[in-house]
Amino acid sequence: MKYSENYTTRWHDTDSCHFLRPTAILTYMQETANHQCRDYNMDLNELYRNEGLGFLLSRIQLTVHKPIFAYEDITVNTWCTESKSYAFMRYFEILRGGDKVAEAMSTWALFDANAKTLVRGSDFKRDFPYDEAPDASRFPPRVRIPSSVVLDVVGERKITYSDIDFNLHMNNTKYPDMICDYLPDMTGKWVKEISVSYLKEAAFGDSLTVFRHPAELSEGDEGEAYLVRTLRSDGETNIDAYIRLSGKE
Repeated sequence: MKYSENYTTRWHDTDSCHFLRPTAILTYMQETANHQCRDYNMDLNELYRNEGLGFLLSRIQLTVHKPIFAYEDITVNTWCTESKSYAFMRYFEILRGGDKVAEAMSTWALFDANAKTLVRGSDFKRDFPYDEAPDASRFPPRVRIPSSVVLDVVGERKITYSDIDFNLHMNNTKYPDMICDYLPDMTGKWVKEISVSYLKEAAFGDSLTVFRHPAELSEGDEGEAYLVRTLRSDGETNIDAYIRLSGKE
């Protein structure tokens, strides 16, 4: 069963070419998921306050079929598949006038802050609707950066007030725009695909070292692609990412 919310996209969510930024796309998606949880008596803030349970994003794989612009009416659909393992899957799609313009699959873990352990889906009992998983080939694959790839340092990124959520960590929706900040030139381009593996959280006040390397395009793909990695100040990998951009519009 898909859950839907309707929005009018905001001018402040767009870039210099009037394309909706990838962080804004993820925000509309995840806001819809939060609405669903709230409407099914599973408000995420109350879940954490009352039971010490919180969902942690492990991976997001986003495909944007067509650019989205300001002041467009969109419908965002989201749904989950039932989980009995430690992986909780949630899917998204954005429709504009019935045309599917973006879709994503995401993998989450449920963390028990009191027990300091992950929770299996079979142990998380909630009256929640489920639906079928879409074809995984519609999304970019899970990112894997080969050890043979020599990544170049392209900058440092401080984690500040505007990045963080109530956990005092960088919110997962902020990462796509941060990745774009360290690409050679975004002028006239929009993100067609992005796959991010979240490995270690970035805390408020920490500094990330950002690495980048050109990535090979798959057969039939157009545009340009990059591999991106960020390291925390303690040397731990924060994220690994793959991003593919359109050609200039």
